Order: sequence, then C-alpha cells, then structure tokens
Amino acid sequence: MDPDHHHPPPSQPPDLRQVLVLHPPPVFSVHEHFFSKFQILKAYESPLPTLDFLRAHAQSVKVLLCSGARPITADVIRSLPELQIVVSAATGVNHIDMAECHRRGIRVTNLGDVLSDDVADGAVGLLMDVMRRISGGDRFVRGGSWPDAEAGGCYPLGSTVSIFLYIHS
Repeated sequence: MDPDHHHPPPSQPPDLRQVLVLHPPPVFSVHEHFFSKFQILKAYESPLPTLDFLRAHAQSVKVLLCSGARPITADVIRSLPELQIVVSAATGVNHIDMAECHRRGIRVTNLGDVLSDDVADGAVGLLMDVMRRISGGDRFVRGGSWPDAEAGGCYPLGSTVSIFLYIHS
C-alpha cells in the first residue's frame, strides 16, 4: 500500500468528503460521528513534504481545516484548485491569506465566540490567583520560606476579590 495515499478505515464508505488538515489544531478531538461523515487527510502524518502531499490530493480537497499555529499562504491555497472553504479552529483568521481566498471565492469561517466563556473563566481564575496571592503563596511554602513561630515573619495577605470588584465597578 502506498504510504502517502490515505484510505478511509474499512468501516467508512469510500465516497466520503475529504477534509485536509495540514497541521493538527492544538485541540484536535474529533468525535467518531465526524469520521463517519468525512475522510480526514492528515498532511502532518505523511512522509511527503507538504507541497507534494497537496499536489497528490489537489483535485479532491474542497475543505481545509487549520489552526492559527501555521499560516495558510497564497501558495497553499493556489495548490488546491478545488478548495471551497477554509475552516479555522481558532477565533481569528489573520493566519489565512484572505485576499487569495476572496480572489478565488473561497469561504472562510472560524470558531467565532465559541471559546469566549472559557476565556472569561480563565480571566476570573487569574484574577483570583493574583488578588489572593495563591501562586505566590504556593511558591513561598514549597521554597521552604514558611516562617517558624519564633521568627515572626509571614507571607503578605492577599486582597479579597469582592472588594476589588466593588471598588472597580
């Protein structure tokens, strides 16, 4: 079997739409339902150089899944003459050559605000850490700086988040 030619697993019908993935997105958890509808062409697992891999699949790839980790250049887009849509597994599209996509009439989409709640949760967690000095206190204790009762030293207290929010509202 040719190692650079990707065949769908035996359980998949051979006429599935192909989705090209040049580089795996940071979180590439694809559910079995996705695999039953699409054949994933993983360029990053091929022994071929990327442009050779693209040439090998140029006439069949209509969908490109990408992330913000690597740019989707005009050269990549031009090497896929049947490309119809670029899907970014990121919130932005600044890593995609939008001018070339526009010139070719290729649609571009992204995650939009899918991760907004997660980003907000992270921000609140960081606020709690800074205000309550959680990470600093952890380093203080693990570094052996915890004072004994006779030394009289102590780690500075943190501020409550509720007072910070009240003052800044």
